[in-house]
Amino acid sequence: MSRLRTRTRPPVALALPALLAVAFLLMPLIGILVRTPWGDLGEHLGSPGVVEALKLSLLVSLWALGLSLVLGVPLAWLLARVRFKGKALVRSLVLLPMVLPPTVGGVALLLGFGRRGLLGPWLEDSFGITLPFHTSGAVVAATFVAMPFLVISLEGALGGLKQSYEETAASLGASPVRVFFTVTLPMVAPGLVAGAALTWARALGEFGATITFAGNLPGTTQTLPLQVYLLLQDRPEAATSVSLLLLAIAMAVLIALRGRWTGTPVDRAAVAAPQPAPEETLSPAPAPAPAPAPAPATRPAGESGAAGAVPESPAGSAAHDPEPEHWPLHATVTGFNRLTLEAEPGTTIAVVGENGAGKTTLLRALLGLTPRAHADLRLGDADVTALPPHKRQVAWVPQDGALFPHLSALANTAYGLRARGIPRADARREAQAWLDRLGVGHLAHRKPSQLSGGQAQRVALARALAARPRLLLLDEPLAALDQTTRAHVRHTLRTHLAGFGGVCLIVTHDPVEAVSLADRVLVLADGRALQDAPPAEVSRHPRSPWVARMLGRNAWPGIASADGLALAAGGRLVVAEALPEGAEALAIIAPEAVSVHRDRPGGSPRNVWPGTVREITAVGSRLRVLIASAEAPDLVAEITPDAAAELGLADGSAVWTSVKATEVTLVHL
Repeated sequence: MSRLRTRTRPPVALALPALLAVAFLLMPLIGILVRTPWGDLGEHLGSPGVVEALKLSLLVSLWALGLSLVLGVPLAWLLARVRFKGKALVRSLVLLPMVLPPTVGGVALLLGFGRRGLLGPWLEDSFGITLPFHTSGAVVAATFVAMPFLVISLEGALGGLKQSYEETAASLGASPVRVFFTVTLPMVAPGLVAGAALTWARALGEFGATITFAGNLPGTTQTLPLQVYLLLQDRPEAATSVSLLLLAIAMAVLIALRGRWTGTPVDRAAVAAPQPAPEETLSPAPAPAPAPAPAPATRPAGESGAAGAVPESPAGSAAHDPEPEHWPLHATVTGFNRLTLEAEPGTTIAVVGENGAGKTTLLRALLGLTPRAHADLRLGDADVTALPPHKRQVAWVPQDGALFPHLSALANTAYGLRARGIPRADARREAQAWLDRLGVGHLAHRKPSQLSGGQAQRVALARALAARPRLLLLDEPLAALDQTTRAHVRHTLRTHLAGFGGVCLIVTHDPVEAVSLADRVLVLADGRALQDAPPAEVSRHPRSPWVARMLGRNAWPGIASADGLALAAGGRLVVAEALPEGAEALAIIAPEAVSVHRDRPGGSPRNVWPGTVREITAVGSRLRVLIASAEAPDLVAEITPDAAAELGLADGSAVWTSVKATEVTLVHL
């Protein structure tokens, strides 16, 4: 579908100065084109002096580009990725050559690297290197003025690249250098290419710093811009012809870049890739290949098999160890999160809590990726607290999966194995087995942009499991999927977590995921653990109003009194069970226990309030009705569509609600 664009007529007060600016910039270029002696162009450009200067310019600009890449790429990464004191000063130093007059730059180079400069005598005495009036001096001058273009362009590209890609690569076992060359650089390639092209073009046209620092020696430092300067004195027509050549080169570079100065990372495959087919049409028809290890269909809490961590043979390839490794978890987390985690191998823990509770911070602390919290972490017999993220064997699947867009599904899955030194053929064979096992083996050669949401999530899970982790961290892995796909991937995930030999933590806001996938539910609030219990216990006695509402229940905090519960939001609730007077408690009321009436009910209910219908939503075959009251907190009731029709409910309807005292469950906080 094409995007419709509205045409805006600019005001004359802005349009006229803008047109004058274009004319101002265009007039000198038109002057070169008009004054160029086209009949003598070949003779001028083919003269020995011009050819020699052109060869020297190409040599100097290419060396300047190479030096800029060697020095500028690490500098751009440092500015984009590392926080340090004085960063603003360093960035100012990078920008300085762009605003500094070129001749002043040449003088500064003389005072720094000249024979009487700060480093010049040492370079000449120790290494025999003399930069002024030498081709190497022209290279240094061109690098000084051109390298900022590369640094700025690449820093912008790195700033637009989500760090989750690099962090995920580190969690798969890749060292920082490997992450840089296999993930970071390929993904910022447009920015790198744009910066390199601008750097080369600027180095090719450098004049002021070169003539001041390196001189104007034919065949040694006399580049093409210097040749133009000399020709202007004796042969202005030839100078115009050479200027036209430099103008053509500069315009060719700019047109080729098409305005992509910052090189913002883009998934080029996504532009041309076909739209992925629906999840069900891409489900595998053939039987999957043999899995790296068998997995039981169900798993009691605390037990495990071997499927989650395929042991290594001495040769580094996958093998079936008769005694699978198990890795219990012990972690003491301090900082924003303050809790202790202990779990036996094969345990899956669902981490829940409202936004800002510290769920993702907990995962990042276990990974060693955040200064907000610190984890003293032991996996099995190994204390990994002091190890960097790529050596912890803690695999992470972020919410978006963070599949590397420049790699196929197979290469993504094999990434962790290759990072751990597994030979390419063995890594790809094991990766294919994991993809087959998760039902996406037939998509091995597709790029992430060609996968549906469910397929991408399964590939991300296969990649994490194939990396042989001792701890698996999943940050809302199913949040972006539709309900049908989510159910399918949830079943797949449950099946393959059944045999995982380590511990798995899953951050989720979905009560179905928490109940169906986890052996324990960890409830966080402000970085602390409010509750850590089996799902059934959390469902029956949630200790947080947020968790109770997540589970679909009404939750009213209050203070126990002699005749019930004094609600924190105002009002009083009559309950059947008693708590010590003054105790803090949470009243849990199931929506189906709330009765809705058009008139004040009589009979046994002792908790009766008038209210107004604020919202009606469908949940499966029933309706959930939100009712606001001046005498009680908001209350959610669940009724059938027939009951709603009989009552004539609609937004704004005046109703009465009632709850029996025996239907209220109190949780002592």
